[in-house]
Amino acid sequence: MEYHVEKLAAENALVGEGPVWDTESQTLYWVDIQGGRFWNFDPSTGENTLLHEGYNIAGVTRNGRGGLTVGTWEGVQLWNSDDDFVWLHKGEIDGRPIKLNDITVGPDGSLYGGSGHLDSCTLFRFKPDGTAEIIDDGIELCNGMGFSPDLRTFYSTDTPKHEIYKWDHNLVTGEISNKKVFTTIPVDLGIPDGMTVDAEGFVWSAIWYGGMVVRFDPDGKEERRVEFPAAQTSSVMFGGKDLNELYVTTATFGTGDPQPTGWEPPNFNLDSYRGGDLYRVKLDIGGKPEFITDFASSVS
Repeated sequence: MEYHVEKLAAENALVGEGPVWDTESQTLYWVDIQGGRFWNFDPSTGENTLLHEGYNIAGVTRNGRGGLTVGTWEGVQLWNSDDDFVWLHKGEIDGRPIKLNDITVGPDGSLYGGSGHLDSCTLFRFKPDGTAEIIDDGIELCNGMGFSPDLRTFYSTDTPKHEIYKWDHNLVTGEISNKKVFTTIPVDLGIPDGMTVDAEGFVWSAIWYGGMVVRFDPDGKEERRVEFPAAQTSSVMFGGKDLNELYVTTATFGTGDPQPTGWEPPNFNLDSYRGGDLYRVKLDIGGKPEFITDFASSVS
């Protein structure tokens, strides 16, 4: 199946990531983690507005009680601007650094954040009441997360292990438990990065080095691929009025470097175009609205 892929913004993002569709404003937030930037893309005008440039940001989402919730390499902020924000959590939780690499939001308004680029990484849950807990630890690099439409399943990713996991999610308590391998990405395809879940319960995973997003059925079997003209596809999110537009971020990281990182698949072309742009493709499949956080500004 062929798809019409549009390039929406050419920002030369070092590690473009974290796309999230805001249903209230009908716009898309996305970030450059290692470049320390985040934007708001308005499809009605085609404008991609820079909102922050400075410290490293892993993801952004609307907060139900005002402002944006921002996951960073230092912690979690409630943010209105770079001159107007408060820290909800900063530093460490039980000795584990809050160096976030990816985020998602649960149905109760909790922020789920996974750390990255540490000797041992952690999956956190930051609750609306101001407390936090560790869901998983000893991860190599925590990445894409999401919930099934019936909210009974939570997904997470460990990129270097090439694995996406499924967990049981308790709708009453919010407890995440019973971790199992959902699917394993073949080494010759690339490594799994950001992800989302559509309205039919299929998982979409961006495959870094693969130049594609892969759709998996609820049993973890590949259903289709959507290819992009950039090798380092990093994350994916449904958006648009009918939630049938797939927004995909890419990364320029490693461009021009003749030395491999060791994570590349066999026969990966180091001279290939890696990315740094925001793309969109319209589908006959719909996504589901993303949850928003529910933090009060007095939380500390």
